[in-house]
Amino acid sequence: MGEVVSNAKELAGYLSFTQTHDMATGAGSAYTPLMIVSTLAWGLGYFGMPHILLRFMGTKSEEKLNLSRRVATVWVVISMAVAVLIGIVGYGVTATGQIEVLSGSDSETIVIRLAMMLSQHGIIAIIFAGIILAGILACTMSTADSQLLAASSSISQDIAQRLFGIKMSKKHEMWVARLTVIVIAIIAIFLARDPDSSVFGIVSFAWAGFGAAFGPVMLFALFWKRANKWGALSGMVAGGVMVFVWKFLVRPLGGIVDIYELLPAFVIGCVVLVVVSLLTAAPSEKVVSDFEAVRASAQTR
Repeated sequence: MGEVVSNAKELAGYLSFTQTHDMATGAGSAYTPLMIVSTLAWGLGYFGMPHILLRFMGTKSEEKLNLSRRVATVWVVISMAVAVLIGIVGYGVTATGQIEVLSGSDSETIVIRLAMMLSQHGIIAIIFAGIILAGILACTMSTADSQLLAASSSISQDIAQRLFGIKMSKKHEMWVARLTVIVIAIIAIFLARDPDSSVFGIVSFAWAGFGAAFGPVMLFALFWKRANKWGALSGMVAGGVMVFVWKFLVRPLGGIVDIYELLPAFVIGCVVLVVVSLLTAAPSEKVVSDFEAVRASAQTR
C-alpha cells in the first residue's frame, strides 16, 4: 500500500485540492472556475435519478426515511472514495509493469484486469477475484433492473393509462411493460455497439438527462405548491432537450460555455417550469391541500 501511495504522490496535482492531474501530458493544472462548477453540477443529478427515488419510495415506513437518507449519503461517500482508491491502485500496478498501461476506454477495465492478476496467486486469491467480478455484475444488475422497472411502469401506467386514458387489463399492462423492456434493451445494445465508447461518457450523458428532466420537477413538487402539471411537463421537456442542445451544439464551441450540460439544462428546466406554471391555471384545491398536509407532516417529524 505504501508503494501505491508513493506512486500516486508522483502524479503532479493528483492528491492536491487545488490542482488536477492531466494523464495526457503528465502535468498538473489548476482547477478553473468552469471545472469546479461542472464538477459540482454532478450533484444536481441525484434529484432526478429514478433508481434512487424508487429506493426511497419503496421504504417500509416514513419513520425510516431519515435512516435511509443517512445510509445513502454515507454509502455515496464510501463508494466514491473506493473509486478514487481503485484509480490509485491501478496506476501503482501499471507503474510497476504488472499490468500494461491502459488508455482511453480501456482504462475502465482496470478492475477486471486487477481481478485477473489477483486470480494468478492461488485458490484464495481466485475466490476474491470471483467476488470482485460478481460485485461488478451485481452493481450493473441492481441499477439496470431499477431503471427498467421505472421505465416499464411509467409507460404502461403513467403514460398509457393516466396521461392518454387508455384502459388496459392487467394482462395487457404486463405485455406493454414487457415490450417496453425489450425496446429499451435494443436501444441499450445500439448504444453499446461501439467497443471504443466510454462507459463514463455514456453514464455522464444519461446522468445529465435524468437530472435535468426530472430533477426540477421533483424539487418544485416538494417545495412549491404553485407548480402544476403543465409546468412540470414543460420543465421536463425543456430540461431534456437542453441536454442534447448543450452537449452537441453549445459545448463544442468551448470557452465559457464548456461546462457540464447538466447545469444549464437544469437551470432552463427550472425556469420553464416556473414560467409555465405561473402562466397557466393554479393546481386544484385538493392538490394544494394534499401538499400542505404532506409538508405539515414532514415538519412534525
